Amino acid sequence: MKPTKTTSRQSSRRQFLRTTATAAAAVATVPIFRNTLYGQAPSAGRVIGANDRIAVGYIGVGGQGMNAHVRIMKSNAQANNVAQVAVCDVWQKRIGAAKDFILRDNANAKVETYDDYRKLIERKDIDAVVISTHDPIHADAIIGAMESGKHVYCEKPMTRYLDEAMAVYDKVKATKKILQVGSQGCSAQAWHTAAKMIQDGKIGQLVWAQGYYCRNNPKGEWNYPIDTEFKADNSDWEKWLGPVKKRIPFNPDHYFRWRKYYPYCAGLLGDLIPHRLLPLMLATGNPEFPSRVVCVGTKNVGTDKNTPGTPVRDVPEHVQILVEFPSGVSLVLASSSVNARSPEFTIYGHHASLIIGNAGERIQLLPEREFADEMDPEILDGLKPVEDIGVHHKNWLDSIRANKQPNCGIDLAVRAQTVISLAEMSDRLKIACLYDEKTRKVTTADGKEVKPLTYGSTELS
Repeated sequence: MKPTKTTSRQSSRRQFLRTTATAAAAVATVPIFRNTLYGQAPSAGRVIGANDRIAVGYIGVGGQGMNAHVRIMKSNAQANNVAQVAVCDVWQKRIGAAKDFILRDNANAKVETYDDYRKLIERKDIDAVVISTHDPIHADAIIGAMESGKHVYCEKPMTRYLDEAMAVYDKVKATKKILQVGSQGCSAQAWHTAAKMIQDGKIGQLVWAQGYYCRNNPKGEWNYPIDTEFKADNSDWEKWLGPVKKRIPFNPDHYFRWRKYYPYCAGLLGDLIPHRLLPLMLATGNPEFPSRVVCVGTKNVGTDKNTPGTPVRDVPEHVQILVEFPSGVSLVLASSSVNARSPEFTIYGHHASLIIGNAGERIQLLPEREFADEMDPEILDGLKPVEDIGVHHKNWLDSIRANKQPNCGIDLAVRAQTVISLAEMSDRLKIACLYDEKTRKVTTADGKEVKPLTYGSTELS
């Protein structure tokens, strides 16, 4: 649908990986990628032409990996000229379900299965991988895949920790592979249109922006049902833990509800906030590394008590973030699992403001009273696409063929991940985090350096 426009006058793993090498002996059974894959020189991979079929493998085929990626990619496989050739997971039930689904009504397909993603990415006939595991696996899988010549689509957040984000950033730049982070809102038209409007000076100098992602789950967000078929003898718990320092025995609650626990996730900061942070940063037209981040998290409602048998979460039920960028622009974000009421997404300029629909389908330009004689209010309606994972997939695949940056590529993703990681540090350490993008150092206001959180730096890591 073509957007309609009206006006009031018309109708009105760099070296961070060394830390994981000193983890518990159990970790030693799960080799971690370092600077090169198995000590070999990185592979360039094949050059993919405009008409070439792209062979895709899936690392992690649980709920999100299966429903958002395997299913949607299959429905668009012919249009996108994609072959689904491999699936990997630590649980045999999920491996079998993904393989069966791909093969259904597709007798000519061939799908190989793996319980170790390193074996999948060794294959030279796979061009690209989709990573939809829990957060601690992201960095190692991205780095390993790119070293073996593969392009990557990785679910948000890009990494669990800040040092991993910088390692991934360096690897993407070194290998020149295409990375798309799975914040599908970045493929919604409104955010790109807003960026163009800001770059064209339509709202004057950018001042600040606000965004929200709020839910209200009385039984506790992420307290998903536990499948009793998940057993220690049909899954690989040690591989699932990956680089996590706090190693616990087999635990189905942690497996299915991992977003509640700090060793695997930053909670709302890692799950919901990226869906608003990345598009808002994109919409500024000039995404920056943050210069200062402050975050406050609370969990005073205690919704876990309404789901018998689950421990109380580590992570907050409500978070608020204030971000300052070097240009002087500030950003306010809030995310909640205990109150769903949300104000509008707004980008404020000196001359006018942009109000953006929740799904990126609408933009309203509202001039400041002092500048109302110089511009008209505007409404852009029917903007497409709206937070469509299939469209985000297509943007990634098209970018691979054209060798161009996708809508949520590394330059945007690493800046957003820096905000997320500093916000977690601010909340957990009760400090304001100042960041220097040149030195990659975090300091407090008095200049004292603070080492970023990573595996082993806290009890819950």
